[in-house]
Amino acid sequence: MQSHLLLKVRDLQTQFVTSHGTVHAVNEVSFDLARGERLAIVGETGSGKTAMALSLLKLLPRSGRIVGGSVLLDNQDLLQLDEQELMKVRGKAAAMVFQDPMTSLNPVMRVREQLVPPIRQHLGMDSSAALDRVVELLRKVGISDPESRVHSYPHELSGGMRQRVLIAMALSCGPKVIIADEPTTALDVTIQAQIVALLKGLSDDTGTAVLFITHDFGLVARFAHRVAVMYAGSIIETGAVNDLFANPLHPYTQGLLGAIPAIAGPKPDRLAQISGSPPDMKSFGSGCPFMPRCSLASAQCGVEQPLLLQATPGHAVACWAAPIEGPAKEMESVTAR
Repeated sequence: MQSHLLLKVRDLQTQFVTSHGTVHAVNEVSFDLARGERLAIVGETGSGKTAMALSLLKLLPRSGRIVGGSVLLDNQDLLQLDEQELMKVRGKAAAMVFQDPMTSLNPVMRVREQLVPPIRQHLGMDSSAALDRVVELLRKVGISDPESRVHSYPHELSGGMRQRVLIAMALSCGPKVIIADEPTTALDVTIQAQIVALLKGLSDDTGTAVLFITHDFGLVARFAHRVAVMYAGSIIETGAVNDLFANPLHPYTQGLLGAIPAIAGPKPDRLAQISGSPPDMKSFGSGCPFMPRCSLASAQCGVEQPLLLQATPGHAVACWAAPIEGPAKEMESVTAR
């Protein structure tokens, strides 16, 4: 039986207006996220992962605009809410761990001043109880001497410690969905393992769903139930982690996995690489955006962009060269058991 569906994203489209043209950053992205499920989003820099994540909670910079689609959280479309209504959702129902710990904390406010107010607002705690919760959260995310660190300014903390403060902030009000944008980038491998274990345990124990954006396929293999591969602002392949890793169908996914050094077996002279460069998202054509870099490209790829269609149950791919079984809408979400 499928778990309760928390997040339903359909045909999300986001653009950035610049002096050099309009950047089509997110192009009709659709996915589901169920209670207790962990979905990893992977892809090279510029593929649209962060723009998609920011769009979910309408946190785009001024140049960004959402031009289509819906983001249903417990059947409430977040894209239709005004800023005041969204403030009740952010942090409580859905929280985000931002990518850059150096700029995501207010430099003139102590840690306690940034974490206590949301807890008081969303959970109704008094100042003393909220401060105790902050100290316990800092301890959970691996910050030593949290009783002292809670009174520190961000500049008094290392980059890794600031990232852990951001993770504690995201966990503080017990959200149903956590959007984590490369949350372990600034951490050493020991703390990275602790944070991943913490998020995984939270998901298993409380049913919190996690959208996990990363470049690290090792983390994906250890953490996620499903994985979605993004390229040029679109999801081009998605499926259960074990299935997609064992049988990647899109040439881009094959290239990403092929570039990972093997631990065992013969060592090649050079790692595999994907030739060419990502497309210019200001000049968006009608064909497959991966065509210029693809060894399997055909004439059809140049005139028509492939749809995300089901190849096997639970595994979908957008590629004219891949075997297709049925429409992607027939896919069922792979949820935690």
